[in-house]
Amino acid sequence: MESRGSVPARPVSYEGVWRFTAPAVDVSVPQARHAVRDLLNRQGVPLDDDILQGLLLIVSELATNAVKHAALLSPELSVEVAIGPDWVKVSVEDNHPYRPTALETDYAQTGGRGLLLVKEITAEAGGICDVEHTAGGGKIIWAALPLTARL
Repeated sequence: MESRGSVPARPVSYEGVWRFTAPAVDVSVPQARHAVRDLLNRQGVPLDDDILQGLLLIVSELATNAVKHAALLSPELSVEVAIGPDWVKVSVEDNHPYRPTALETDYAQTGGRGLLLVKEITAEAGGICDVEHTAGGGKIIWAALPLTARL
């Protein structure tokens, strides 16, 4: 029972934006995935487990692409996690100017399956993903997913 004049307890907010950088080397891929998982746990984000697993796979794919394809011109990558009341967005930024086109379905290509996987995971969860150019000439690849799975 609440006494007169007291302030009701409010849940701790999990919303916010966090950004970290890492060298564009192989060991940064699992580190990025673990950092995102730990952040989501620490913030108490109420994610469905299927959404969490998909999100972590997306982080792995995007970080792997930055390491594999952009490291020559971008020795560092940035990972950003933005959490809203009903969604979470992860993005990976590098300074390489090449903009991948594998977010389009092209089964004739031998590479690019990672970004196709990102697109499919995102769509299945009811989210969206895209690639944007940065002011510095690099790119940001991002995916935004709802916190709960579609029924």
